Amino acid sequence: MNNITKFKILKPANEVFEAFVDPSKIGNFWFSSSSERWEQGKTITLKYDIYNAEGSINVVGIEENKKIVFKWGPVEEEHVVTITLNELDDSSTIIEVNEEGFKENDAELIHKLIDNKEGWVFMLSCLKAYLEFGVNELRAGLVK
Repeated sequence: MNNITKFKILKPANEVFEAFVDPSKIGNFWFSSSSERWEQGKTITLKYDIYNAEGSINVVGIEENKKIVFKWGPVEEEHVVTITLNELDDSSTIIEVNEEGFKENDAELIHKLIDNKEGWVFMLSCLKAYLEFGVNELRAGLVK
């Protein structure tokens, strides 16, 4: 089972793409830091200082300015995330995040899907604020 979230960002796809893959930019809207540039085949360590948390992703696919695919989570619950960028004629970009791997027989499925959707909507809101308006301190605002 998957969970899809879409947003329109008023910036070209290359700027949206670089916000994710460039370690100097990701801290402006999502994780506090990224260990290195995201490239296919790499394992990236992501840190979230405010929660004293750290995790790794495995980048399984990159199509520059168009798509990023990575796996995350424990092996028994691993999810695949596909971030697709579709640049429009006006140089804005539709970004779609599709997370797969939710188990339909999970008693907590609805809660997990809602929590997951909330997380992606928050991250994409922070991305939009960062790229369109230069706001780079929203990511620390979500309280769990």
